[in-house]
Amino acid sequence: MTTAVLTVDQVAERLGISRWKVHDLIRSRELASFKIGRCRRISEAAVDAYVSLRIEQEAA
Repeated sequence: MTTAVLTVDQVAERLGISRWKVHDLIRSRELASFKIGRCRRISEAAVDAYVSLRIEQEAA
């Protein structure tokens, strides 16, 4: 079963980047996220959309 909502650390691991870079992407609004209480969460769909966008940008 896959998780529909990921933590910053899980996103960093999936993308092979640091957690600080994930926070930079969130701050710059390149990666959509939301908060549950004090916890920042990112949907798998948002990660997929970010990756797709980057692939399109690199191909152009």
